[in-house]
Amino acid sequence: MKRALAAVAILAALGIALVPAACIKSMKSEELKASLEVLDVSTKWVSKYYQPWPPRLILIPVLSFKVKNVSDKPLTYINFNAIYQAVGDKDNLGDCYLAAIRGTPVLPGALSDPIVLKSNYGVDGKNLAQFKDNPGWKTYRVRLFAQSKGSPFVLLGEWEVSRTIDFKEPEPVGLGDQPGQTVKK
Repeated sequence: MKRALAAVAILAALGIALVPAACIKSMKSEELKASLEVLDVSTKWVSKYYQPWPPRLILIPVLSFKVKNVSDKPLTYINFNAIYQAVGDKDNLGDCYLAAIRGTPVLPGALSDPIVLKSNYGVDGKNLAQFKDNPGWKTYRVRLFAQSKGSPFVLLGEWEVSRTIDFKEPEPVGLGDQPGQTVKK
């Protein structure tokens, strides 16, 4: 008898636990795309890794944007994925998946906080000058996808990654400490 009651209690608990998951209606791709607008898009390169000696600098592309809710319902549980790729290449340079809109919904007509998606991979070089003066620097693009509540990912847009580099190499340390040495500035 005790086992039967325990089994009924377990099944009831499972039923109650699964009801909220079953009540979450997945959003269709077309509905998701129509409910938001991507604004204030900017792209740049930032440092992922820097070491002065031996010289090494890894730059990664970054996409920053805001989302405007153009629907009549609050936007919740929106995931974004940015895929970075050199123009003409088949392989991705990297990507970034982010569950960006979670606890606080974006109300109808409102803008989200800035969403920043940094690639997990980048390009390797020796120093900042090597990137800035490189005539072979490839053109990169980023594709932005969104997904909500179990919907398939939908393409929101594609942008060229600017050649702006948001990194400044530190000044050399220890030069000019000795008499007769000067530091170029």
